[in-house]
Amino acid sequence: MSSNLRLAVRLTPRGGREAIDGWAVDGDGRPYLKVRVAAPPVEGAANAALIAFLAKALGLSKSSLTIASGAGARLKLIDIAGCDLVSLERVLGQPPKG
Repeated sequence: MSSNLRLAVRLTPRGGREAIDGWAVDGDGRPYLKVRVAAPPVEGAANAALIAFLAKALGLSKSSLTIASGAGARLKLIDIAGCDLVSLERVLGQPPKG
């Protein structure tokens, strides 16, 4: 069964390559995924690369992912349609408990 999820991501643009660098926890105990992309943070290029990379990793279309907040910040909230928690954790690993 698919559902909608919200994923916190800390994006590193100009990271040299597209990669998932694992999970971390912020100061308030909330988990976020660390992702790097090669694209620079210019005219939305890094955000577009992030969406394309996550969509490919999760086996979803790019239109299934949207940036809900943080488009101009390093920490972003990504809405993911058509993906359940089990599938997400299978691809990205289990987030740490906050």
